[in-house]
Amino acid sequence: MKSPILITGCARSGTSMTAGVMNICGAKGGQTSPATIYNKKGMFENAEIRNDLVKPLLQTLGVDPMAQHPLPDVKLFKDLDGEEWRKKVEDTLRYQGVGEDDTWFYKGAKMCLMWPLWNAAFPDAKWIIVRRRSKEIVNSCMRTGFMRAFDTEQGWQGWIHQHINRFNEMLHADLDLIEVWPQEMIDGQFSEAKSVVEWLGLEWKEDEVKEFVSPNLWNEGKIVVNNRIVGVCHE
Repeated sequence: MKSPILITGCARSGTSMTAGVMNICGAKGGQTSPATIYNKKGMFENAEIRNDLVKPLLQTLGVDPMAQHPLPDVKLFKDLDGEEWRKKVEDTLRYQGVGEDDTWFYKGAKMCLMWPLWNAAFPDAKWIIVRRRSKEIVNSCMRTGFMRAFDTEQGWQGWIHQHINRFNEMLHADLDLIEVWPQEMIDGQFSEAKSVVEWLGLEWKEDEVKEFVSPNLWNEGKIVVNNRIVGVCHE
């Protein structure tokens, strides 16, 4: 199969939105998780890879399969068999109908925490790290039901900091990588998204992307006055 597009970042950063845009523009993700109350446009994460490969591996290593707390030491993944992991991932996608010549992606927030294994499996992958302001990630975590590890902003700040450490490792490794900020699309600026789509060799579909991106969903829970966020409603 072709080398993949690997999309990762902190949970609640806009990884689903980013993956959705890549899907619209021609990348295939196999059978992905449907929309939920927390991701109303869809999660765009391959459920079988997440549930049958990623989570069991994290459990085997003795860490939280939800990748919330405790987080895995990145060293745990440096000596694992990349070829075996590649075969498992590709076999799953083939079974789901992804073709040998299809451009495909896997989106997973947990992937940045285990990036050495994914890099060993797919050394020619193109990586996208999705970024969002830490305060906004914290606010989203505090009002999202499945983000259960912490009940204080301080707890989530520490969790974000550990993710940023992983991002820095990836940026200094020999990865074909780009960072994106979905807030740009929310603000009506699509030049960054277009350049990423073109970098990936996909077809930019501006009208469909603009219809897909939803500022109202992104801003749920925020108090917005004259297009400025002035507060947050905690559920």
